[in-house]
Amino acid sequence: MLLLRLVFKNAFRHRLRSILTIVGITIALLAFGLLRTVLDAWNAGVSAASANRLVTRNAVSMTQPLPYAYKGRIRQASGVAIVAAGNWFGGVYLDEKNFFANFAVEAEDMFALYPELLVPPTEQKAFTMDRKGALIGRKLAERFHWRVGDTITLRGTIFPGQWPMTIRAIFKGARPDTDETVLYFHWSYLDETMKVRSPRRAGQAGFFMVGIADATRAAEISKEIDAFFFNSQAETLTETERAFQQGFVSMSEAILMAITAVSYVVILIMLAVAANTMAMSARERTGEFAVLKTLGFRAPTLGLMLLGESMLLSLSGAGLAVILLPSLAKGFTQNLAQFFPIFVVSSTTIGMALLFGVCVGICAAIVPALRVGSVRIAEAFRRIG
Repeated sequence: MLLLRLVFKNAFRHRLRSILTIVGITIALLAFGLLRTVLDAWNAGVSAASANRLVTRNAVSMTQPLPYAYKGRIRQASGVAIVAAGNWFGGVYLDEKNFFANFAVEAEDMFALYPELLVPPTEQKAFTMDRKGALIGRKLAERFHWRVGDTITLRGTIFPGQWPMTIRAIFKGARPDTDETVLYFHWSYLDETMKVRSPRRAGQAGFFMVGIADATRAAEISKEIDAFFFNSQAETLTETERAFQQGFVSMSEAILMAITAVSYVVILIMLAVAANTMAMSARERTGEFAVLKTLGFRAPTLGLMLLGESMLLSLSGAGLAVILLPSLAKGFTQNLAQFFPIFVVSSTTIGMALLFGVCVGICAAIVPALRVGSVRIAEAFRRIG
C-alpha cells in the first residue's frame, strides 16, 4: 500500500508536466485510433463481403458490359442458387459534390442475395411493385432529409439524361459494416429507358451477383461459370465478393501503406514523450532514491516504483483516448460519410490502443529504472551536493 501511495504521489509531483504528458499520450492515441479507423473504413466492403456470393463481370474490365442473356446460362451452373443482374449507375444528385453510390438492380433477387438489408415488408412490397421506385439507406435518407414518397431526379453520367424516381423504401443494416449510404433502383427501369434513348446499350448488365449454396465450392463454381463463356466475344471473370471488393482496395495500396506507417510513427512519438518525462523524473530524484536505498529499498523495488509511475501516466492517457475515440469518430462520420460510409471504431482498434498504452508505459520506464538501480549511494549524494 505504501508503494502505491508513493507511486501515485511521485507520478503527479509535477502536475503540469504530468498532465501535459497524459494529454500528449491521449492525442497520440486518438490520432492512431482515427488512422486505424480510416483503414478499417477503406476495407469495410471486404469485411462485409459474404462467402456465399460471387461476382461475374467482364474479364477485360469492370467498365465493359455483359449481355443480359448470360444470366440464364450462369443459373445453370451447379451450385448456383440465384443470379441478379446489376449496373453501377453513377448518377449525380443536383451537384457532383453530392456523390453517393447508386446501382440499378433486380429487386426481388437482390433481397434474396442481401438479407442484411432490413426493409419493412410494406415498403419492400411498394419498392418491388414500382418500376420507378428507389430503395435508399438510412444514412443517405438522413443526409438529404429524404422520406418515403419523395420524388428525386438523378442526372446520368454513364447513362445520360434525367432519371426521376420515387423513394419507396428505406433500409437499415443488420450489421455495423452494412453500407447505409447506397441508392438502389430497378434494372428494368434502366434497361427499358435505354431501349428508347440508346438501343445499342439495352440488354446489357455491368455485373451479375451470384448466390451459391456451398461457400466451399466457390472456386469450383467460378471456374465453371467462366468456362461457359470461354472464347466468346465477352469472356467473364468470376470471383468471390471478397476478392471483388479487395480489387478496388488494392488500387489504393500505396495510400493505405502510408497511413499504416504514419499510425505507427505516432506511437513512436508517444513513446518519446513518455520516455522523456520518466527520464526527467528519475534524474531529479536521484538523491531521493539514494535515501531510499539507505533505508533498505532494493534496486528492483525502485525500478517497480518507476514502472508504476510510467504505467499510471501512460494508461491514464490511453484510457482517456479510448473514452473519447468513439465520440470523436462519430463526429467525423457526419463530415466523411461521402467518402467513408462506414466509420466505426472497432474493438480491435480499442484493444490496440490499450496495448500500445501498456507497451509505452513499460518501455519508457526501462532505461530510467536501470539507471536508478545501478547508481551507487555515495555517487548519488555527490550529484546532489
